[in-house]
Amino acid sequence: MNAATENLWSASEAASATHGDTVGDWVASGVSIDTRTLNSGDLFIALRGPNHDGHDHVQDALKKGAAAAVVERAYSNVPDNTDLLRVDDSEQALRDLAVHARARTPAQICGVTGSVGKTGTKELLSAALDAQGNVSATAGNLNNHYGLPLSLSRMPANTDYGIFEMGMNHAGEISPLSKLARPDVAMIMSIESVHIENFDGIVGIADAKSEIFDGLLNGGTAVISRDTPFFDRLAERARECGAAQVWGFGMHSLSNARFLAADPTPTGQHVQATIGSKHLKYHLSMRGRHWAINTLGVLAAVASLGADLDAAAQALVHVKPPKGRGEIHKVNAEDGAFAIVDETYNASPVAVRAAMEVLKNSSPGRGGRRVVVLGDMLELGEDSEREHLSLANDITAHDFDLVFACGEYMPGILERLTDDMRGGAAPNSEELAGLVAKRVRSGDLVLVKGSFGSQMGKVVSRLMAMDATRETDGDA
Repeated sequence: MNAATENLWSASEAASATHGDTVGDWVASGVSIDTRTLNSGDLFIALRGPNHDGHDHVQDALKKGAAAAVVERAYSNVPDNTDLLRVDDSEQALRDLAVHARARTPAQICGVTGSVGKTGTKELLSAALDAQGNVSATAGNLNNHYGLPLSLSRMPANTDYGIFEMGMNHAGEISPLSKLARPDVAMIMSIESVHIENFDGIVGIADAKSEIFDGLLNGGTAVISRDTPFFDRLAERARECGAAQVWGFGMHSLSNARFLAADPTPTGQHVQATIGSKHLKYHLSMRGRHWAINTLGVLAAVASLGADLDAAAQALVHVKPPKGRGEIHKVNAEDGAFAIVDETYNASPVAVRAAMEVLKNSSPGRGGRRVVVLGDMLELGEDSEREHLSLANDITAHDFDLVFACGEYMPGILERLTDDMRGGAAPNSEELAGLVAKRVRSGDLVLVKGSFGSQMGKVVSRLMAMDATRETDGDA
């Protein structure tokens, strides 16, 4: 159940939270910092960024139906009788609303971080708890110094469970987010070499992720991947920060939430696991062992929050892959149908290997091939070339039929493959899309994967444009 938001912020409560002055007697049903996504009834907060000043968009926000605008006191370019909340610093006002929203609710809060799997885990946990109370969760991946306080400020007072994602690119970024959210349960899903160029090794990444425990309520619970070699280091940090209990989840024999088996089905997979002393069987609508293991962290959190485990496990079947994270698109081309596995949201070495593992265990259509289309993985620093080339070993081991690659580093893997596996290479995704479109055929199962900045979505769009049954102009 989604928490009601009709009276999210009254003018008086928002003024009290931010030490601001109100103009007008307004009530807001939401909070926004971007006029492009603003809904009627939102409280628009005009933030001053390095490239844009939200004060330049106040008039547009009001025309789109904003209940009021939060503006800094120095700003005067508004018509008379405009509903406002005047503050000294609008960014601080956003944080103040977040602090007040957290304080006014008895909700149990779960914070989620990890090198990979944050957003999917947040969606799984939201679904697991949805029938057991009012749930407020991060929308999309709003997990940074703006996104987290924005998500908290949108949390209604009658929330039972709050689920908030926390991300980082550098050390020191998660700690202030955790201190805002003050989670009862703090989860670390994985530690991998993502954003490694900003750190002095993967230990630095582990320590940065452990900052999520800085805001953990005393006596709270830490949920940590038991399969990471940094488990003991992370658990020690959690206990130093006041965690009364540490749950380990994964395949490790000492996991409190332990993976037992996963059997693929036409619609996903059947999973077996033990959560504490309880044995569970449930179905997921996503394939891949990484998804199954993520659900163990989810169910460990559910147990820590005191919610019903059986109901939570059965609710997981309703979760579909988030956009660009394993969506399957069927294309009815003129020469026959084929399928696309859309993994274009982001990429890291561990995520690419997980996606290829799913492809290996999936069956193409009659006469079809397993085709891999890869773009560069970004933010790997000095390890970029080595990490990209190492994927060739996995491709060969999985015996894929055809491989395409684009970018600065990824095309190098083709040199390590047999001639019949080399589909083609290009400097960018737009040019690669044309090469793939010429070679794809009926029955093929095509995995498209790359970092968001590699723009591999262009490949998906080009292939989907081949659908003869579509009534659009081909843009996906």
